[in-house]
Amino acid sequence: MNKYELALVVSAKIEDDARAQVVDKAKAIIEKAGGTVTDVEEWGKKRLAYEIQKMKEGYYYFIQFDGNTDSPAQVEANVRIMESVIRYLCVRKDAE
Repeated sequence: MNKYELALVVSAKIEDDARAQVVDKAKAIIEKAGGTVTDVEEWGKKRLAYEIQKMKEGYYYFIQFDGNTDSPAQVEANVRIMESVIRYLCVRKDAE
């Protein structure tokens, strides 16, 4: 099992409940791909470096998880089609 981190930028135009559902759905996708969620960090609302889909702000979430080597590809394939996610990145964390 490798350690990974999924960074999500969620639209600032949706309600708090909808944002929570997006994060829960991302966690469910990770578990479906054979991963285990270890931590979820919410950084809150931040200004984007550049405008994306006419939005200047987004909510940042960082989800750490353990998974096998094909988990990130499966996670990205599912997160890519989520409407409320405006940007995402899944990276492998180095062993500490």
